[in-house]
Amino acid sequence: MTDAPETPDVPDTSAHVPRPAMTVAELQAMIESSFPGTKLPYTVESVTATTARLRQEIGRFDSRPGGTVSGPTLMTLADLAAWMVIVAQIGPVALSVTTSLHIDFLRKPDLVDVVAEATLLKLGQRLGVAEVALYSAGSDQMVAKAQVTYSIPPR
Repeated sequence: MTDAPETPDVPDTSAHVPRPAMTVAELQAMIESSFPGTKLPYTVESVTATTARLRQEIGRFDSRPGGTVSGPTLMTLADLAAWMVIVAQIGPVALSVTTSLHIDFLRKPDLVDVVAEATLLKLGQRLGVAEVALYSAGSDQMVAKAQVTYSIPPR
């Protein structure tokens, strides 16, 4: 009977998962301080090293004829989610700005809260790129998908 060849120890990388530079509470505070004097309908639900999840409470001003959420509402949430996933990694750089936003509307969203799941695709010194999937709350069918590029000022 022969012994099986030894396998090298595989390092445990779970302890080395990078943490975001900002917490959920810090991101929420940044949203609120960036738009003072306004009760905003956005809630940061989670953040990781490469993702951010936001929710928008949908009100009557977010609707359009046909009983659906307006395109500008979805675009605003996608833009905000991309900003949050980028600043979550680089810290509170308020002057990072959108340079490009492309959105595809895939299906009619219900008039319920909208959830945005932003994923960081690239983060360089001057540009950050994120992909944002938008869902009606309670549904697993994507209603829109956006790709957003942000310009990051010199740090």
